Amino acid sequence: MNRQISRIALVALLLLAALVVATTYWQGWAASGLAAKQDNAIQRVAQFSVKRGLIYASNGTTILAGNVKVKRGGQTLYYRRYPTKGFASQTVGYSTEGRSRAGLERSQNSYLTASNANLGTIFDKLSDKLKGATVTGNNVILNLDTKAQNVAQSDLRGKCGAAVLLNPKTGAVLAMASSPTYDPNLIESNKGYASILHSPSACPGSSSALLNRATQGLYPPGSTFKTITAATAIDNHVYNLQSGFDDPGYCTEYGQQVKNALDQNGPEAYGHVNLLQAYQHSINAVFCNIGQKLGAQKIVDEAKKWGFYSDPPIELPSDAISQSGLFDLKSNRFFTDARNVDPGRLAFGQERMLVTPLQMALVAAGVANGGKIMSPHLVKEITAPDGSVVTKTKPHVWKTATSPQTAADLNTMMQAVVTGGTGTQAQIPGIQVAGKTGTAETCTNCSIYDAWFIFFAPADNPTVAGAVVVEHSDRGFGGAVAAPIAKDLMQAMLPAASNG
Repeated sequence: MNRQISRIALVALLLLAALVVATTYWQGWAASGLAAKQDNAIQRVAQFSVKRGLIYASNGTTILAGNVKVKRGGQTLYYRRYPTKGFASQTVGYSTEGRSRAGLERSQNSYLTASNANLGTIFDKLSDKLKGATVTGNNVILNLDTKAQNVAQSDLRGKCGAAVLLNPKTGAVLAMASSPTYDPNLIESNKGYASILHSPSACPGSSSALLNRATQGLYPPGSTFKTITAATAIDNHVYNLQSGFDDPGYCTEYGQQVKNALDQNGPEAYGHVNLLQAYQHSINAVFCNIGQKLGAQKIVDEAKKWGFYSDPPIELPSDAISQSGLFDLKSNRFFTDARNVDPGRLAFGQERMLVTPLQMALVAAGVANGGKIMSPHLVKEITAPDGSVVTKTKPHVWKTATSPQTAADLNTMMQAVVTGGTGTQAQIPGIQVAGKTGTAETCTNCSIYDAWFIFFAPADNPTVAGAVVVEHSDRGFGGAVAAPIAKDLMQAMLPAASNG
């Protein structure tokens, strides 16, 4: 009898263990996988019985995504509300019953619903379920600074474009603005959703505010790409800062004259200049000749070291991130074989080169950080409902783009742009600013440009770096249109930018 009882007890114990393991698996590790299946109707409804974790700005007090409690059919459900409305809406995203999720609401869903594979979270969730209590998700605290983000959105209001601000030493994303923005509280409404899809803006043919132009928008970089060309020339020991050039105002490419832009701060032809001066005054003819000397393939290979042709490892859904590189519109794909690429035009950021604002911000950050590009990250930390830290993002190097010496040379060149070149409108009294303007042609024989500025400061010990692009500008070049926005962003953060 004792043996039979022992066997029954052993079987019961094994069944109990199997139940615990199975429950832990499906409620813990497998839950995030189930949640990711956006066509799972039961899961989409059940998720609203979870009190979703909050999303905060970097100060830990400004709520970017919260909840409202609703009683329905005897159940208590929690639906999202966004108190700051259009604040970083493409980055924060939305979580709705009818249109599912986007942005960080989607990529961080497992944390926000307490479905992440973390033992502490799993046991807290199981305990809540066993007690019949509401399951509460983890909170996500971002690096986004409210002041910098508001400045970016305010300066871009009424324009179409984007701005990204980083801490170059850590990779923390301090601001990520895409204009036009939208109010995620309107997503669930058919009328509101339609108005967002067809939001009036300054960007012909691409008016949807849902597009995160900071990470998805693809633009010709114009003269900001001269930073990559200069790095190629220096890294390959072909030219240095004092290398001399004669600028007649044009270069000859395939039998045709490629003329300098009629820049706002200098003549059409500069005569004898060195590499530093050619970069400072953004002389297309000189860089055209440099491109011919280097060849397009060397420039493309250098760009890869700076992150081109790679997905930046930022915490957004993969379909909300675009690579940068040479792009064939006919086949709708990026390509790296530069045998049929015009090296002269590529060297000053035209040809078929397309980039995201995030990528160009990372180029500026790489120069600022001595040639090392830190992994960009929006999330500062994840905290449990009781305030304890679940996980904290640790800075790490993403790309080693160039040597410290080349980065120092580029730093010197970018400072010259602001002190006496095309970027003087980014000057800040008492602070040494480094930058590069860009004015990319968007059509033939027209005066409509994508206006760029990439930057960092203070130049001797950078704590902020970034990029600004304004699409389809008819009001001037990058130095006049984008540089003042960059200046405002830097002023918003200095000297506090080292925090984060």
